[in-house]
Amino acid sequence: MLNYINIKNFQLAKYEFSIVPEDELELPPYKGSTLRGGFGSVFRKISCLDKKLITCKRCLLKDKCPYSYIFETSPRPDSNFLKNLEDIPRPFIIEPPLDDKTLFTNAETIKFTLILIGRAVEFLPYFIVTFKELGKEGIGKGRKKFKLVEIRSIYLKNANQEIIYSSRDQLIKNLDRRFTWADLINSYLADNNVLKTKWISVKFLTPTRLKYKDEFVSLPEFHIVFRALLRRIANLAHFHCGETLNIDFNSLIRRATKIKIEEANVNWVDWERYSFAQGTKMKMGGFVGQVRYKGDLETFLPFLLLGEYVHVGKGATFGLGWYRLTAN
Repeated sequence: MLNYINIKNFQLAKYEFSIVPEDELELPPYKGSTLRGGFGSVFRKISCLDKKLITCKRCLLKDKCPYSYIFETSPRPDSNFLKNLEDIPRPFIIEPPLDDKTLFTNAETIKFTLILIGRAVEFLPYFIVTFKELGKEGIGKGRKKFKLVEIRSIYLKNANQEIIYSSRDQLIKNLDRRFTWADLINSYLADNNVLKTKWISVKFLTPTRLKYKDEFVSLPEFHIVFRALLRRIANLAHFHCGETLNIDFNSLIRRATKIKIEEANVNWVDWERYSFAQGTKMKMGGFVGQVRYKGDLETFLPFLLLGEYVHVGKGATFGLGWYRLTAN
């Protein structure tokens, strides 16, 4: 099917978190930044053994530390693969609610999705404890508190959900609910029989930030989307799944330039987030909307199917670059 990687080794797991405010909770229209904001500092509090250090680089325990792996993944000393730490993708994605509702009472439940990739699945208990502790510290305007009430494991496209945590008994069920890149493709084939398609429609649900030639783009040409997606998948596979794509990247990208936009309805959305690490507000705008592409898409479809889960572009841990795919 894909002869350049053992796609059974590219593993993911998907979880739906349900939280309930203790009092009225005010969130921004885009909630990904708030759910992600403060998350790293709380994760560090519960896992770091030497909190005096500013970064993990000089820590003797960094190779064994969950925080170091999740937030400051580094290449092996003998590896020439991506020495720039800023380019190494984090192995988790927080997908926020897509509505623009901002006020929530203690009678309402807020649901969001956490996706873990490769080795990160083993650290699920740390993510659960982190969100429980984040609830005690509070989020949103006025740092209002919330309670983590339930977590469901979701296998593939919202099928076969199982409760793995409930606040009623405070127990985490040890259920291994991972699925693979191969499972995603087989699921698609079960519904569509073949991978051949002449057009696809991509709906960008959250702001998508793609750079091409050092500039953010407002019109997502296919080859620009695919370059970013291919780079992200290759890095996630290498650093978090123990796989290296054995592929002619240049040849594949040249073929991607032949895929054309048939119709586009996208617009740029600006928003800001506060960075606790940098102590300042950061602009995180990107395009949203729908694009229809036409051409020989069979080679690219497996990557696009995986991209629905791993997202594309910058800020994926905040839920940016989230899209849904329709093919025919």
